[in-house]
This record gives sequence, C-alpha cells and structure tokens, in this order.
Amino acid sequence: MDIASTTGIGDAPPEPSPPPLIRREDYAPYPWRVPTTELRFVLGVDKTTVQAKLKVERNPHANPANVLRLNGDGLKPAGVWIDGSLANSWEMDGDDLLITLPGDAHEVSIDTQIDPAGNSQLMGLYASNGMLCTQCEAEGFRRITFFPDRPDVLSTYTVRMEGSKADFPVLLSNGNCTASGEGEDGSHWAEWHDPWPKPSYLFALVAGQLVANTDSFTTMNGRKVDLAIWVRPEDLSRTDHAMESLKRSMQWDEQAFGREYDLDVFNIVAVSDFNMGAMENKSLNIFNTKYVLADQETATDGDYDAIEGVIGHEYFHNWSGNRITCRDWFQLSLKEGFTVLRDQLFSAAMGSEPVKRIEDVRVLRSVQFPEDSGPLAHPIRPDSYREISNFYTATVYNKGAEVIRMMRTMAGEERFRRGTDLYFDRHDGEAATCEDFVTAIEDGAGLDLADFRRWYQQAGTPKVSAKLEHVGDTATLHLEQAVPATPGQPDKRPMPIPLKIALFDRKSGKHHGEQLVTLTEAQQTFSFAGFDESPVLSINRDFSAPVAIEREVADEDLVFLAANDDDPFARYEAMQDLVVGHLRGLLSGSVDAAKRDSGRAAIGEAFRAVIADGELDDLMRGELLTLPGETYLAEQMLVADPAAIRAEREGLKAWLGQSLESDLVAMHERAAAAPGGMSAEAKGARKIKTSALVFLAAGNPDLAETMAAAQYDAATTMTDRQGALMVLTSLQGPQRTHKLLDFYNRFKGNALVIDKWFALQASSLHPSVLEQVKALAGHPDFTLKNPNRVRSLYMPFTGTAQGFHAASGGGYKMIADLILELDPINPQTAARFVSPLGRWRRIEPERSALMKGELERIAAAPKLSRDTYEQVTRSLG
Repeated sequence: MDIASTTGIGDAPPEPSPPPLIRREDYAPYPWRVPTTELRFVLGVDKTTVQAKLKVERNPHANPANVLRLNGDGLKPAGVWIDGSLANSWEMDGDDLLITLPGDAHEVSIDTQIDPAGNSQLMGLYASNGMLCTQCEAEGFRRITFFPDRPDVLSTYTVRMEGSKADFPVLLSNGNCTASGEGEDGSHWAEWHDPWPKPSYLFALVAGQLVANTDSFTTMNGRKVDLAIWVRPEDLSRTDHAMESLKRSMQWDEQAFGREYDLDVFNIVAVSDFNMGAMENKSLNIFNTKYVLADQETATDGDYDAIEGVIGHEYFHNWSGNRITCRDWFQLSLKEGFTVLRDQLFSAAMGSEPVKRIEDVRVLRSVQFPEDSGPLAHPIRPDSYREISNFYTATVYNKGAEVIRMMRTMAGEERFRRGTDLYFDRHDGEAATCEDFVTAIEDGAGLDLADFRRWYQQAGTPKVSAKLEHVGDTATLHLEQAVPATPGQPDKRPMPIPLKIALFDRKSGKHHGEQLVTLTEAQQTFSFAGFDESPVLSINRDFSAPVAIEREVADEDLVFLAANDDDPFARYEAMQDLVVGHLRGLLSGSVDAAKRDSGRAAIGEAFRAVIADGELDDLMRGELLTLPGETYLAEQMLVADPAAIRAEREGLKAWLGQSLESDLVAMHERAAAAPGGMSAEAKGARKIKTSALVFLAAGNPDLAETMAAAQYDAATTMTDRQGALMVLTSLQGPQRTHKLLDFYNRFKGNALVIDKWFALQASSLHPSVLEQVKALAGHPDFTLKNPNRVRSLYMPFTGTAQGFHAASGGGYKMIADLILELDPINPQTAARFVSPLGRWRRIEPERSALMKGELERIAAAPKLSRDTYEQVTRSLG
C-alpha cells in the first residue's frame, strides 16, 4: 500500500462524501427472523471458505418485505442457494446482498471466501501470528459472511470447522463441542453448538497452536463447568492469576446478583493482536494478552488488578449483554454501563473498596469529563452515529456505570437487587433497551425515575454549586445546578442528582450522620437544625453523583476534612480540592506570592499529616499523596495553557519534595523494608515507594536518581522496577540510559513488557520527549500493525506538555501523521487518536490554531475511513 498517498500532499482531493447518518428514532424491527444458523469453515491463514446456511422466516412484528437484506463488508458471494436450489434472484447493493424471497420461510445458503492474513483491520476473521481468531463486535461478522448483522437478530448457531491439524490443533467456537474427528491428509474437524440464541456480534471462532490452563467450577445449583484459558505454550505459566480471577468472578456473580453460568464449558483465549481489551463472545471470551498474562516479574500490581477486573467484566456479560442483549447499538450502555458497574463492585469486593472508588473516579475525570466538555460529547444513549465503533466511549461505559450506580444509591442495595432480578427475569433471551432496564429498576425498587431518564438523554457534566449558611442553630445548604450546552443540545433541563452529605462539628471532628439529599430542581435549599456553630460540609461523599462540585471553601476547612472525614473518597477529594484551588489561583493570576506560600504551607501540612497517619493503610496513603492530573486541572478552566499547568504543577511537586524530603525518605525506607508478596500491605508498600520517588525527583533529582536506581536494582517485582524506571525516564542523569537499556535487554521478546518500555519513555517529563518518541517510532520493535504497540507509544505521548503540546506544533503534527498513516491499516485504532486534537477549543489560542490546522489536514485527506471521518468532522464542528 502506498502510505504517502494518504497524507494529502499535492493537489487538493475531492471532498469525501460523508457516511450515512444512522438515527435512533428510525429503528424498525428486522422483517425476517433467523431461528438457526449453520456455519462451515474450511480454515486457512491465507484462504478460508465459509458456508452459511440460514433458516429464515417472516417476522410478524415487523413491516413485511419480500427482500432479505444481508450485510456484507468486502465480500463477494461465490454461490447463493434458496431451499437447496442455486438461485439467481439476488443482487448486490453496495456491500449488501439482496435476495428476493416469495414465501414465509426459507433456507438460504451462501458461500464466501476470505483472506484472514490480509485483514489488517482485525475485525471479522483474521490471522494473528499464525492463529485464526475473530472479533465481531460491533459489525465484524459481515466481514465473514453475509448476514443481518444487527444485535436484534438472535439465532442459534451450529459451527463446523475443518483444517490442518498441524496448523490448527485447537478448534474452538461458542457453546459446547458436540463432535470432532480426523479428516484426510492431516486435517481434522470439530463441531460446536450454542443452544442459547445470540446476535452475530457474539459469534467467535479460534483455531491455532494453543495450550490450556484448565480447571473447573461448580455452580450454586451443582453444574460442573470446565474452564480453560488458552495461550501460546510459552505463556502458559502466566495464566494462574487469570484463572483464579475467573473463578472468583463466577462465585461473586452468584452471590451478588444471583446469576449462574449456563453451559458446560467456559473458554478464554489470549490474542496478541486485538483492537479492544477483551470480548464477551458467548462461552468463548477472546482477550488481549495484556488482560490475561501476569507474574510478578513481568506484571505490575495495577496489571494484576486490571486482569481481575476485565476477566470479571467479560464474564459478567454472560447475563448483562449475552442472555439479554441490545436491541440496537444506541442501547450500548444497556450492557456496557451495567457491566462496568458490576465489574467495579466486584473489584471493590476483592480488594480495597475506597481505593477502587477513587481509581474509578480518576478515570471518569481524566477521560469522560473531557469528553463531556468537548466536541465529541454525547448522551450515554446517543441519538445518531455514522460509525458505531466511535461510540465505545468513556461516556457509554464509565458515565453509564455512574448513572446506574446513582439508581443503586437512591434505591439502596436490597431494592436495587430486586430491580435487577426483575430485569433479568423479564428480558432473558431478548434484545432490550435502556428504557427496559430503567423500567425494571423503577418497578422492582419502587422508585419514580421519570425525570431521572434525562441522564440517558442529555450530554454534559452537571455543575453543582454549593453554599452552606449558618444562622442560629440551623445550617442551610443552598444548591444550584447547571448542565452545560453540548453539540446539538444547547438547552438542558435539571437532572435528579443524589448527593451524600455530612455536616462535621469543628471541635469534635465528628458528624451527625450521613444523609442523602437529591437535587431535582435548578435551585434548592436544605435545612439542618441542631448546630450551635457553623459545621464543615462534606458533600458528594463516595462520589454519589458524576458531577462537578463548585464551592468556595477555606483552606483550613479542606485541611480539616483531609484529616477528619470518615468517608475515604471525601477525604481524598478534600486533598484534591486543596491542590486544585491553589493551582487554579496561580494559573488565573489571582494569587500573589504571599498567598502562594500560605497555600503551599496548607498543602504541605495536609501531606505531612497523611504521611504520618498511622491509621491509614498504604494503599489509601498512596492515593491521598497523588496530585490532580494535568488533564483534570485543564478541565477546571475554560481555556487551558498546558505548559503553564505543567510548570505550576511541577513547581508545587518540587516544593513538596524539598519541604517533605526527610519524611518522604523515611516513608520510602519503611516501605522498602516491608515483606513482599501480593497482600494489601505489600502492594501498599510498593505504591508509596514510588510515590515518594515522584516527589523527590522534582525536589532533589540527584537524590531521587540514586534512590530510584537502587530500587530498580533491588526490585523483585515489576511494580518496583517499573516505578523506579518511570522516575528515571523523566530525569537527565546517566542512570536513565543505563536502566532503560537494562530493562530492554532483560525483557526483549516479551511484547507486553516492551510495550511498557515504549510507554514509559513516551509519557516522561523529559524535555526531549518529542524527539525521543520520533526516534522510538523507528525502533525495530515498533510496528503499526499491532494496536498494543501503537497505543503504548503514542497514547501516553498525547498527555505530555513538552511533547504533544510543544509550542512548535510538532507534537500535533506527529499525531496527525500517525492517524493518516494508520487509517488505511486499522481505522478503529486510528480514530481513537483524533480526540486529543479535538480539544483545540479549550486550549490557548496559538496552540489551538495549530491543533485545528492538523485536524483540517486530516479531513482533507482522500479515502478516510468512516471511523476517522466521523471523529474529525465532529471535532471540527
């Protein structure tokens, strides 16, 4: 492929025609049902033939049609048969196959041929290092065979696979294996049947040279389920944690939601080339290797947590996504938002609930809040799209989870469980809608959610201003909400916002009990008697609503809450607010030198108290010692200057590193002496070791370099080694080069660890990060064909001020060049890099113009994919 032809160099190309706009309001049931689907594959890496046999019958609940439209993408039918006879009553409409059917029920058979090795998009059936695997969500099945590729067409699948036993000794598909045998000339075959009707996006097939970590699980009603995690032989030793995570997921889902597994086998396959994190195909989950493989030498504590969470997420989809699926893709949050909440609750139950909650909110604020305030803002149930792959977003997933969590907060755990039980009972075996879910919670929990439905309809993060007044013995809380205008939604209605609050007595440091108040109007007041003096307000405890709280709070009150609040999230929030308020004042120019010094002193006092607090566990201590991220700080301003934000944040970090140096060194020494292992204590010790190094590196680089190099050399876990190397990559001493070279030589050949090596350098604070990333793009281990490798180098880079936001615009140009080069190879991955450039309206004018210019250059390129075209045009507005 001539990559240069995609760069837009030369004569101006013709204006690309926009992909069709799909609207939610235009939904109509498919006019045909497909009760059964039989598929036969003759497998080959370069050529695979597919025979599909569909039983079709007219849908009495749809408008009648004599034409059967079967979706395709890049396919040509080698033959079409109707009721066993070769047919000529068909035609092509673009990529779709149209077949005229006179009767009410028919058997339609279609032959196709595909080239898995040539499928660089990694959608449909493709080859990964000699292995064949599939990815069909959202619209990949149409790249395998012609089919009504939409989630509301449910069918029961029977699959036969044939291929070389030497090349494909393992043959897997959905359901249970019903038969297998030997063929001729070294071939073999296997047949699989899935008794549960499913949409085509849940179809899966894997064939290759794999080995399995096997185990079993007995469900609450006595069904024995055979479990297997399939990997390359060299990866087998790193699958134990994934297996234990799977068994814990199965047990927890029975206990927490009453959901029991429904087949005799459950398989997971790890694939090195994968666009997503994982896929919940019925009984055959396909995973990115990143979320399966782990040992302490090669995976961090964060990797272990992520594997457990993603294993749980995909397993939980068996009910919230598979047994009940989506009617259409506008309902994506029906399965994803609910399942994200389920995996968050699971991870909290398996580890530290407060720390998990803080981590979830951090992701929401760093990814979803910017999405909500940018040109790509959309409701969790969108009204339209051009390319559905672009709506696998933090809004649909993470905000969707928060919206359902609010229902749980308002109902209470017991009543919420009654609502989810009703949802599963009502809609099992159906393609449902978000409205179906809300109605089930409403009916089961006894809630009135009429106005709450606005959370599904309106985009944007609500801003809630809070002011507490005290008169006599009464404290009055004044609340006001505003939902900002977003593209296509200039005017918003008030949203029901449940806020957990507590009012603290200043002398005792205690409160009178947590309360839930629900803000339902644009303005409301709530009064609380029994306070002789003004209390200290703790609001949005446990982050009970995904909103931005705006209030004026004295530093001494934030220090008070940081020391006394018994809600861990609220304590963390007080620390964050203390820092955000200080930095925002500096960046706005409203803080003079004296106020800067007093602000730093207050922050230092709070940090010193956290370090010294003997009641805190180290996992929580590490969270409290984490400064707000630059993206979150930028969200606090209408127009942000990335370089100024970086300078002020690093200045505060350096001051803390210097003023708390002895405390930080002592904390590091204490943690270094802690025993190893995977206990919460050991993980917490590793966390605060790196936290200490981060501040010391800003305040005393020479000392930090020595300590980080020593931590690296003594490391027995990837957590300690990566933490030390992360600090060293941002410094300019000789240890940086030495340890980067050692890390590479130690782990070369291990793709997941080399991904870390690329990412650490791309995200560093080093002043030459832009030039370093350019050089890494030419490294022999870098390739555009592997999504993990592309993401590891370029996605961390988009968060750097010196690199991505370089005043020259070189960082913006680098990402635009990447998008143009990657788009013909893998449009889904390419489109995900548009969003950082799309923030141009919220950046200071000079950089804004450079960002917009790069978006315009991309938009002018010929033959852009639907994925990238939609993201770029929406970003330009």
